[in-house]
Amino acid sequence: MIPLSKPVITEDMIEAAINALRNEKLVMGESVFKFEEAFAKYIGTKYAISLNSGTSALIAAFHAIKLSNKDYVIAPSATFISTISSAMILGAKPLFAEINLNTYTIDINHVNKLLKEHKEVKAIVPVHLYGYPAEMKNIMEEAKKRKIYVIEDAAQAHGAEYHGKKVGTIGHIGIFSFYSIKNMTVGGDGGMLVTNNEEIAESVRKLRDCGRKSKYVHDILGYVFRLNTVNAAIGLVQLKYLDKWNERRREIAVLYDKLLSDLDQVKTPPKPSSNVKPVYHLYVIRLLSEEVRNALGAWLREQGVQTLIHYPVPVHLQPAVTERSEYKEGMLPDTEKWAKTVLSLPMFPELKDEEVKYVCEKIHEFFNKEIYSKKEWIERGRKWIQKSM
Repeated sequence: MIPLSKPVITEDMIEAAINALRNEKLVMGESVFKFEEAFAKYIGTKYAISLNSGTSALIAAFHAIKLSNKDYVIAPSATFISTISSAMILGAKPLFAEINLNTYTIDINHVNKLLKEHKEVKAIVPVHLYGYPAEMKNIMEEAKKRKIYVIEDAAQAHGAEYHGKKVGTIGHIGIFSFYSIKNMTVGGDGGMLVTNNEEIAESVRKLRDCGRKSKYVHDILGYVFRLNTVNAAIGLVQLKYLDKWNERRREIAVLYDKLLSDLDQVKTPPKPSSNVKPVYHLYVIRLLSEEVRNALGAWLREQGVQTLIHYPVPVHLQPAVTERSEYKEGMLPDTEKWAKTVLSLPMFPELKDEEVKYVCEKIHEFFNKEIYSKKEWIERGRKWIQKSM
């Protein structure tokens, strides 16, 4: 089976973990602060604060801007639920923006419409989905006019660039996830919040550590969101490989693009440009219909190729959201079309060219033999999507 993704663990990462276990405090050890310093330098911000997950980083970000139940937050529905659930946990109301179906990122025109309709917007959360940078220029211009915070969800975009700047550094706050299938990991859950704002940075440092001002004095109510020392030690080593891994991902994407370019039935991911440098956390194709997408997923599985859907249920239709809002099916047609037609193909740095060619050969076979139209495969596709959910 060709896996969808495969985290890299090298001997120097193992050695770093063992060294941290033997020689450092297990919580808030030296590697934590070295990792933060290295990440801030790499990404290009004054401050980087490590946390135990990308979701924790989002919650901390919303706390830092003093989000309340009087506020609205604009975000795409085409994302993982944490993007907006982290704000809803604090009582804020979600405003879901459509996506541009060419980039799968937030549609600035819909953002502007929402801003005109709602005066109590506290933050916009553009998502650099699949590692492709969102259109930040217009978002920042609108946010500046209205004095609104911009929190970049760069959980899937470590090292991606927009107009020469790494994503996560353009808004007021950027968050990253180091979950085990991300472009870089920490050998488990982990996250990072980056900012150039000293007040925000200090607030998040306290928040992640029980609201601690000093060892036994707590001047805010906080959480236990700390990143473990061993995870930080692994992350510090992984960071050194990130650019090399991202470059390999781009090479793989170019090969996929070339081999799938003759299939009108397949829409490949948005391409890089002079201003946009993606990192292909995922290589996501879009098919003509939900039925075809599901049948292809089932077909590839039978051929020994793992695929997945990111994400089959858009956030505005998640039960936890619909019971707390007025969103329902049909309100975001482009986002709903995206959810019904996208399919993630294998993508990771150690993926071999021969494996990419095999995946593409099987996709061609699927269309050349018109497997998508056969009742047997339509039914298999239905069962495959049920298992995927």
